[in-house]
Order: sequence, then C-alpha cells, then structure tokens
Amino acid sequence: MTSAFFYGTLMHPKILKRVLDNDASHLKICPSILSDYTRHKVKDADYPAILPRERSKALLGRELTSEENSVRGTLVSGLTAKDIAILDVFEGDEYVRSQVLVHPLGPFTPLPVDAATSGAVEDSLIPADLPPLPAASELAQTVPAQTYVWCSYDEELDKELWSFDEFIRKNAWKWLDRGADPPRNEDYEKVDRVRERLRGEIIPDVVTV
Repeated sequence: MTSAFFYGTLMHPKILKRVLDNDASHLKICPSILSDYTRHKVKDADYPAILPRERSKALLGRELTSEENSVRGTLVSGLTAKDIAILDVFEGDEYVRSQVLVHPLGPFTPLPVDAATSGAVEDSLIPADLPPLPAASELAQTVPAQTYVWCSYDEELDKELWSFDEFIRKNAWKWLDRGADPPRNEDYEKVDRVRERLRGEIIPDVVTV
C-alpha cells in the first residue's frame, strides 16, 4: 500500500473516488503540509501544479512568504498499485510522481462508504477556513508520500497561486458528475479508457526510493 499527498482537485473526496472508480473504503485521509514547494495555477485549467521553492522563486521573481513556501493538502494512505497506476494516467505527462516528506496536521479519518451518509461526511473532510500555518517547531514529524510535481514548462503556469477554496466555489461543479447530463470531462474519460485496459491485469507494487 502507498500514501500520496494531494494538493488540487483530488483533495475533494468525491473527485478522488470518481477517478479511482471505487468506494475508497480502503483509504484513510488527513490534512497535511508539504514544505519547500509552492502551488501555482496552471494557465487555462482548473487544476494546479507545484514547484520546488527555487523554481517558484524564479517564476515569481521574488522571495516567498512562509505561506507561499508550503502547500496545504491531504495525505491519503492505503492506495493500491492499481490506484497509483490510474492516478499516473489522470495526472498525465505534465507531472512526474516523486517521493516527498509531508507533515500530517491531524489523525487519519476513514473515507465514508455509506451512500446515505457519505455526502455530509465527505463535505466535512473538505478543508475550509484554514487556521494559520503552524510554526515549524510545532509541526508533526514528516512521513513519506508520493506526489505529482510539475515537469512541463514553467511558462505554462500563472504567477498567481492556486486556491482550493476558489476551486470549490467556482469550478468543482464541473468535476462532480451531478445531474442527468453532467459536463464532459476529458480527464475522466482518459482514465476510464485506461481502466478498461487494466481490468484483470496484475499491477506491480509502487517502488519508492
């Protein structure tokens, strides 16, 4: 099993379940922070990208604040090799999966599987009204996790930082498959095609270094 740090659209439990195409009963989630990275908007896209500190400084043309020099996200444990294979496809060739060290900000919580109650519980897992960033001395010990780092051209990123709250307010509806005729989502279609090819295949475990 593998842990992964998500910092964009996959922070939303319903979107994560849609991508993985399972009830996520094997997963646990907790808020977390990744230090020495910055989260930028991708131009003409709903989703973000993260850059290491020095690349972000070069893009912004200035020093970073403590908030800018860290990325708030969710740490998800229990991902299977097939889950990771699907996530690799979803993220595409603009990102490279890398091992990082993240600080958990609380205990792990199982993702709900009961359809009758999952909506309210899932909504409660979506970060809102975030407290101030803890001092470095107050952060929990780091744990290893996989995450997806931008590997395409930095010119494709906006200097403006990406906000999960803004995504929830303005763009999440495009990703939630609500209603009888949900909007077309090419990212979902891409993973759906690959998932069909993966059915019945044995996926090797994720190798970490």
